[in-house]
Amino acid sequence: MLKKWFSLSLSVVLAVVLTACGSNNAESSKEPATASTSSEAPSASASASASAEKKVIKYWTDDRHDQEYIKELISQFNSSNPDNIEVELTVLSENFNQSVDIAFSSNQAPDVLRLKSANTELFYKKGYLTPLDDYLTGENEGMKTKFSTGIIDNVNRFGGKLYSLPNTGLTLRLVYNKDLFEKAGITSPPVSLQEMVDAAKKITEAGKKDGIYGFALNFKNPKSAFDRSVREILSLSGHQGLGFDLKTGKFDFAPYARVIEYFKQMYDDGSILPGAETLDIDPLRAQFAAGKIGMYLSFSTEPGVYKDQFPTDINWGGAIAPSIDGTQLGTSEIVSAGTWLGINEKSENKDAAWKFMAYMYGDDIQTTYHEKGFGIAIVPSIAAKAKNPDIKGMEGFLVGKSDSLWPVSPTITPEGLNYGDAFFKYMISGGDLQKITDDLNTRYNAALTAAVAKGDVNVTALPDFDPSKLQAK
Repeated sequence: MLKKWFSLSLSVVLAVVLTACGSNNAESSKEPATASTSSEAPSASASASASAEKKVIKYWTDDRHDQEYIKELISQFNSSNPDNIEVELTVLSENFNQSVDIAFSSNQAPDVLRLKSANTELFYKKGYLTPLDDYLTGENEGMKTKFSTGIIDNVNRFGGKLYSLPNTGLTLRLVYNKDLFEKAGITSPPVSLQEMVDAAKKITEAGKKDGIYGFALNFKNPKSAFDRSVREILSLSGHQGLGFDLKTGKFDFAPYARVIEYFKQMYDDGSILPGAETLDIDPLRAQFAAGKIGMYLSFSTEPGVYKDQFPTDINWGGAIAPSIDGTQLGTSEIVSAGTWLGINEKSENKDAAWKFMAYMYGDDIQTTYHEKGFGIAIVPSIAAKAKNPDIKGMEGFLVGKSDSLWPVSPTITPEGLNYGDAFFKYMISGGDLQKITDDLNTRYNAALTAAVAKGDVNVTALPDFDPSKLQAK
């Protein structure tokens, strides 16, 4: 099924001519960085030689859901590679992009970076990344063929050169506590936003005395919270999920504002977990694992998180998110697809970095990565042979006919508040929603016009775009 889905979805996306940088970062954040560093010990033989030929390369990532598995892979690589290469892993909890900027400005940047479709073009334009084309020749020519169907301009290829290879994508779902739903007399997950508001209120009324609330999100970073929730609701409702109108080639936050009205209603009802304004994603997960949250929206990383990071015995599952009015006019967008690892252009150990990268892109590792539930394989040869992850809750996140890739939208930085901060401010404080929406449209489109004039972005309007045609049959 996955192979059939990928072929159909990708063919639709590639047929759409929208040249702009992707905005699909599943875990983007602007919060201060807190580094958790793990340096694996070298093998006994390497320690004994203590050779000056040893090459130490650094790998930075902001992924936390898969860090234990990645540590295992790095340990295996360090102890078995014949080239005396040692990899040091650093997991940054927040503010990955800014940390990378600081590292490059101080000549302390890592050799290998975790790339996502929202930061790959930014890093490319800043000169952080080295092209991979020269490594994909000779004995590595087969790798280029293997990944060819997932190579997309302005996602992992820029100016005709390749900077990253695809691995997996993430589906987005409503994550819900089945026991709390049953306790509140709710028989099924909500299919419309009004049903979600009503369900959140019922769960809160039934459990508030025990510290249980119907809904929560990681509102410490509003944009991150909305990019894992409003985005999904909009794409299922037939709208591009980040405020961009594919038909006109301009930003239009009117559909976004419709969704925010329902979020505000949950806040006004007292259905959102108190303190959510300062809640980050991992503390939210801890509260959900403890049975204190009825539902939230997030990525297909969640089953792995509740298996390894926050083990829980609660009865939970994943379901297709609600659309605005209960009618699915579009598809659930598969995000963070197309990129994974990249090499620092200024690294003194590029060849060693490539050997580690090639190891990580091996069939066995990519297959296991999918089967462990860390991401949904989008490389056809991997998707065709990988087994469905045997992880509690994962069945609700598997790719189906309601999932697809969407055309990329431009990444724009406007003057003033971004849409996440602006809408969250309205959600908790009120105000004139129409005025807020008009202001966002004005500022984002001004930034888009300036970016197009500078040649940073090239956007083509798609007046005949039909989101229903993105569906895999």
